[in-house]
Amino acid sequence: MNKHWMIKRLAGTIGAEVSDIELPSISEEGIEDIKELLAEHLVLFFPNQHLSVEQHVTFGRHFGKLECHPNLKNPFLNHPEVFELAASHGGLADEWHSDITFDQHPSIMSILHMIQCPEVGGDTMWANTCAAFDALSQPLQNLCEGLSALHDAEPHGKPEITAVHPVVRVHPVTGKKALFVNEHFTRRIVEMSHSESRMLLDYLTRWVTSPKFTVRYHWQKGTIAMWDNRCTQHFVLNDFNQQRIIQRVTIVGDTPEPVAPLQWPAYTRVENVGATSRFDKQLNDHLGLAIMSLDSNARDDKP
Repeated sequence: MNKHWMIKRLAGTIGAEVSDIELPSISEEGIEDIKELLAEHLVLFFPNQHLSVEQHVTFGRHFGKLECHPNLKNPFLNHPEVFELAASHGGLADEWHSDITFDQHPSIMSILHMIQCPEVGGDTMWANTCAAFDALSQPLQNLCEGLSALHDAEPHGKPEITAVHPVVRVHPVTGKKALFVNEHFTRRIVEMSHSESRMLLDYLTRWVTSPKFTVRYHWQKGTIAMWDNRCTQHFVLNDFNQQRIIQRVTIVGDTPEPVAPLQWPAYTRVENVGATSRFDKQLNDHLGLAIMSLDSNARDDKP
């Protein structure tokens, strides 16, 4: 590890600030050091960087192939790998989430550059989803390891875009287990009824955001932040009234791997349509199953 860097832990389970570092001139050895720090702290902050768009892109490419946002409009037509979010244009992620989990290959990392931030408010919080899983009781861990969940892009106006991922994924680098459900994109547990799923998801999404698993960061203009999307969630505090603009590059995703083969089949209902069947339609659509009315079913009294 570079002995000249100043590394300051920010919370008990997640987050560190790295000072006395110049990201535009970072060496390959320095990139490897950053990867080690990220594996340890999950989210890193580099104040006073003020990267140009080109420098931001160059830095991001050290960590993998970059991708643009699949659904939201991007103002950077000349730099499609950079995505800008302005609070005045709805760019405010004020629900806990991991990025793009509605995709079959959710992003593995994001690198954010704070272009303009309010004097007060607009902090971002991150949660350590590995620590959250480790703190569950053994019976609940065992249950979650055998389940999967349906995610969709409904917050982006595209509920038809769906993906199923394990509720607990294994980090491909550290081998740690992480809860992989969030309030923004996760709709239901695939193997449970809607009411059972709602009960478990409500608990897990609240549990992940317990204060002991989180860090809260107060921004300054020119700060670079990067986080591992496979084992964290984040949330923007909507408590400000000034402009807030960020630019972000995102590293192409991987396939979330379960702890073990999933144990139970999907909970599906295709017969006897009732009022509660609306909760099953999206899952059935994802699985390619059609819900049938009584009139379309074979009847016992049919000759």
